[in-house]
Amino acid sequence: MLTIISMMTLGLAVGFVLRRRAMGWVARVVTALVWLLLLLLGMEVGGNSAIIAGLHRLGVEALVVAACATAGSVLGSVLLWRSVKRDNRRRP
Repeated sequence: MLTIISMMTLGLAVGFVLRRRAMGWVARVVTALVWLLLLLLGMEVGGNSAIIAGLHRLGVEALVVAACATAGSVLGSVLLWRSVKRDNRRRP
């Protein structure tokens, strides 16, 4: 954990020092590295027979969690929208 926090702090410091320079290439490098990490993660999961054997169960659980999270987000958005809309009607 200390390594992760240290690397984030170092990145913040370097970004602060170099903030006036054009660093558009950084976003492209980060995107490429994320894709590479996803590929490697998929390879790791695909090579794990225990995960592959239980994939149908994990898939159903993931679907339930995703559906509940989506429903909760929609409900929260509707409630927030109604609250904001009601507050705007009260203002002259």
